[in-house]
Amino acid sequence: MSITNETANLHKNDPAVLCCLRNKGTVISASDLEDPAIVPDLQESGLLSIPEDALTIGQVLGATLKEDTDAMTSLTADLLDGYSKKAEKSEKDTPSEPESAGSAPGVLKFSISGLKGQIELPNGLENIGLPFTAPLVDKKPEDKIIRTLTQKEFDVQKVCMGTETSFNDGMLTLRHDLYEESLKADPLVKGVEMDIITPDHRHVYSNTIMDVMPIAAKVKGKLGEGVTHVMNGVVVMLTGVDENGVQVHEFGSCEGYLDETIRFGRPGCPDPEDIIIRVNVTIQADTGMERRGPYAAHKACDTIIQEIRESLKRVPAETCSKQEVFHDWKRPSKPRVMLVKEIMGQGAMHDNVLLPAEPAGVEGGQRNVDLGNVPVVLSPNEVRDGGIHALTCIGPSTKEDTRHYFREPLVNLMAEDEEINLIGVVFIGSPQVNDEKSYVSARLGAWAEALDVEGAIVTTEGFGNNHIDFAENIDQIGRRGINVVGVSYCAYQGQLVVGNKYMDAMVELNKDSEGFENEILGDSTLCQPDAERALLMLKTKMAGIPIEPANRQWSQDVVDANQQLIR
Repeated sequence: MSITNETANLHKNDPAVLCCLRNKGTVISASDLEDPAIVPDLQESGLLSIPEDALTIGQVLGATLKEDTDAMTSLTADLLDGYSKKAEKSEKDTPSEPESAGSAPGVLKFSISGLKGQIELPNGLENIGLPFTAPLVDKKPEDKIIRTLTQKEFDVQKVCMGTETSFNDGMLTLRHDLYEESLKADPLVKGVEMDIITPDHRHVYSNTIMDVMPIAAKVKGKLGEGVTHVMNGVVVMLTGVDENGVQVHEFGSCEGYLDETIRFGRPGCPDPEDIIIRVNVTIQADTGMERRGPYAAHKACDTIIQEIRESLKRVPAETCSKQEVFHDWKRPSKPRVMLVKEIMGQGAMHDNVLLPAEPAGVEGGQRNVDLGNVPVVLSPNEVRDGGIHALTCIGPSTKEDTRHYFREPLVNLMAEDEEINLIGVVFIGSPQVNDEKSYVSARLGAWAEALDVEGAIVTTEGFGNNHIDFAENIDQIGRRGINVVGVSYCAYQGQLVVGNKYMDAMVELNKDSEGFENEILGDSTLCQPDAERALLMLKTKMAGIPIEPANRQWSQDVVDANQQLIR
């Protein structure tokens, strides 16, 4: 019978034995392993033999089978790729004190003043576990893996239209009438068009870009763990207008030629060599500024992606071009920190889907506006596995779209940093009403206090109304004695109009030379250098090192100087 993650952690130093037949390419998780409690019985009955080179449960979690393997097989190095070669030392491996020679134990004799006779105690009391005789050992808590996510990437070399949707040998074929079926996703959807844009044909006019999404499918386990298949070299781009030809956008629109309106290579944008599957949706007139209008467009697009996901799930795991294994860690001896991602929640087209059924999907998720915008904690792996689908149509250059969350640089950086203990990623909405803003910010402060964190980084996309929440979120964390760093686009156009004494460590995201929303998709979003500055600033603050006050006006020279310090 298989075991749970909790059981696996308790028995990480016991031999790893498969509970059932598993195929080549299987990524070993707790559910694939036999219960260590019954392994001795299996050995006595002759059903199982444990070789000397057997690997432990702690070593095999996250490793991949090289071949089809029967049940009741003890896992060894020749059967696995990616296993941990460093065996973890358990308490039972610690050598004990040598036993006394002879058939009878010696005795310790001592006299007590005022009493007659002697008291005799057995020799070797240190070996029987009495608390006053046991040696004191200052054992440092070990880092522990909470859960494992394996993403297998499959290269897409060509995309074309055909009679059915399929994916074989790098060729993705889309059913030519697939877009017609997506019209059924929502009554507000009045038209859907689908085309393919190759890297050598970017000078194509397009309606405003509502979202960029990866194509990823859950093959095993739940979101944030197990196995996910991901297509590499292709993205889906959603664009939209209403029946009157009004662009579905809010502050700023990026309709125009794609080679002029996208900052290729940003975390949320197509990469320079990506093939783009463009889905253009027309929604009912005058619904573009209501929640239901943009949401209908996203549902229609997700219907198309879902059929692609189903073909991706059928691809043999061993044909992947790349495999990445991500862990959610618990590092008890390191400073506890959290990452706060402030997301739009004012309604209209300011909304997001949390924890959908499929990576970066729509169906099965909850929208943060419906949840009251209260803080929701996700594990780093849940974020990296597509736990957020962005419905937000804010200024294009500051928009964190679905692909951005899928590749969020700060999540990846903080999750892998061995000097901190990232206890979670908190998503908090930005409500419209001021009373609601104060309410959800106070709940965030309560979360930070209850989680007993020593540091936090707060990020936000866009600017303006949500900066009120941004300042309040930092205040609620800072007033509890927690070190906090803020990350936002401000520059010239988005200058902060509110502030407090805890906003003394800020990271600027602007990348426009004039400091404006330039309507180029993803241009002023959070990138790897921004993430590096933010994390180093938090570490500096937690170490008690003073941070120089910021200039009164935005200056790119300050950003460049800080980046140079990191290099």
